Amino acid sequence: MRSDPTQFTAKKRTMYLTYFKGTWSEGNTPLFGAMDNAVWLGSSVFDGARSIRGHVPDLRLHLARVLKSAQSLGLQCPYNVDELEALCHAGIKQFPADAELYIRPLVFGTEGLLIPESDKSGFALTLFDAAMPPFSGFSACLSSLRRPDPAMAPTDAKASCLYPNSTRALREAKQRGVENAVVCDSQGNVAEFATANIFLVTANGELVTPIANGSFLSGITRARVIALLLADGIMVTERPVTPDELLTAKEIFNTGNFGKVTPCIRYEGRELAIGPMASRARELYMAFLEAH
Repeated sequence: MRSDPTQFTAKKRTMYLTYFKGTWSEGNTPLFGAMDNAVWLGSSVFDGARSIRGHVPDLRLHLARVLKSAQSLGLQCPYNVDELEALCHAGIKQFPADAELYIRPLVFGTEGLLIPESDKSGFALTLFDAAMPPFSGFSACLSSLRRPDPAMAPTDAKASCLYPNSTRALREAKQRGVENAVVCDSQGNVAEFATANIFLVTANGELVTPIANGSFLSGITRARVIALLLADGIMVTERPVTPDELLTAKEIFNTGNFGKVTPCIRYEGRELAIGPMASRARELYMAFLEAH
């Protein structure tokens, strides 16, 4: 029988709070065994949601996506969306009311040689302090790496096995003295940043984001920002984007769960202003956040 998740009371602010096998615990909770499928064969998926001062924008969408991601890898989350949502709120209550948190449900394979046994999937929910980054911007370059096609990897899932490629792109960017990297798809068109979806304002003033073609995860925050901009009367075009367009762009910014909307202020050595589109997208999203 599952324990009541509301019975854990933190005595102090914690960095990590994890729900695993019916119990809340503090710290970096051990989850795996040496023979677990996820450890040596990569069968794990996760999602990232946010609680900002108690506001949880699009939480249920993130929770629904982790269930879908699990199915994509042949895993089965032992909780439904309603149960996951209740666990999230129980965890949030353990932190101060003004906490800015990252919420990470994780589903992983335990039993099974090569193919994980779906009905024996493991689950853990971790919440940890993660302050919203300032709207000050980041630097980026074009990566030499590519995103895989859907026929090459589980690109329809937020799968842990996809992230080593992202960290390779980030290491490459760091070696070039910048913070993030733009990664293209297998056709050579822009896919996204290594860590988030990308938007740009072209030289002729068009607000564009790469069309979702299956090579990258079309984010929940991306969809929310597009909807908010459209409702505000701002047209957003989804189409293929070439790397050369970034070299002449008036603005470049990203959308993602961690920072929501963040401007790129230097790309391939060219300084960029924090422009009106990024500023408006951020303003609209933060207003949405405060209402949810």
